[in-house]
Amino acid sequence: MRLALPDTFDVVLLQGEAEYFPDREVPGDAAEAFADKFGWDPRVEEGPFLYARVAPRTVRAWRGEPELHGRVIMRDGMWLE
Repeated sequence: MRLALPDTFDVVLLQGEAEYFPDREVPGDAAEAFADKFGWDPRVEEGPFLYARVAPRTVRAWRGEPELHGRVIMRDGMWLE
C-alpha cells in the first residue's frame, strides 16, 4: 500500500503493509487512540467507516518538488535519520 499525506506541497509518503478494519471490528485500543487524538469516534456515526493500520517499510518526506531527491527517511522498516 502507498499512502501520501497530507497534500502535494508538504508530503509524507508511506509504503508498507496495511490492515483494514470495519468500524465495528477495529481493535478497541486502536479505536480509542484514534478518538482521543482526533476528538471524533467513527464508531458512533450512522454510515460505515473503515480503519486502516499501516506498518511502514519505507517513508519519504519532502516539502515541495525541489526536495524530492534523496528524501528516504525509512528503508526496510528501519529509520535512517
